Amino acid sequence: MSRKKTRKANENAPKLAPRTKKKDRVLAGKKQESGNRAGSRHDAKVINQKAPGGSKQSADPRHGSKKPVALSLPETKAEVKKPKQPKLTDEQKLLKLEDDPRLNQLLDMLEEGRNLNEADQKWLDSQLNEIERLMERLGISEEDDLEHVMRTTTGSDDDLLEKFESGADLLKDYQDK
Repeated sequence: MSRKKTRKANENAPKLAPRTKKKDRVLAGKKQESGNRAGSRHDAKVINQKAPGGSKQSADPRHGSKKPVALSLPETKAEVKKPKQPKLTDEQKLLKLEDDPRLNQLLDMLEEGRNLNEADQKWLDSQLNEIERLMERLGISEEDDLEHVMRTTTGSDDDLLEKFESGADLLKDYQDK
C-alpha cells in the first residue's frame, strides 16, 4: 500500500507556504491582469443605447480623431521649376529652327502638292514667320541665302570634273596601301 502524504509535518520538516486562492496568486513570468475584459467596448455601446434619455450619439471609447480623411492628394499650386538653360543667340535659334524635322517634313509635303490640316498649317506659318524675323534681325536676305546655297552646291562643270578626278586619285592611293 502506498504511503499517503499529508500536509502535517514534524518540526524538522521544511515549512510549506499556506494555500492561497488561485485568483490571488501571481504566476512568475505572467503579466498580472489589467484593463477591461474582452468585448467591454461593445458592451458599453449596448448599455448606452438601452439607457433611457441617453445621448443620441454615444461616446466612442476608441482613441483617435473622428475627422474624415480625404482620399485624394491635395493639388499643389507650386510648380516644379526647371533649371534655366543658357539663352541661344539668334544664329543658334535660326539653325535650330531650320534643322527641325517636323518643319522639313511639312515643307516636303507642301512641295509634293499635299494639303495640310489647320493645326499643321498654323504651326508651319508660325515657324516660317519666326525664321523670317530672325533672318531680318541678322541681316540675311533670301537672295543672299539662295546665292550662297547655289555657290556651295553647284559650280562649273570643270570644277565638278576636277573634284571627281581628285577623288578617283585618292581612291587609287588608298587601294594601293
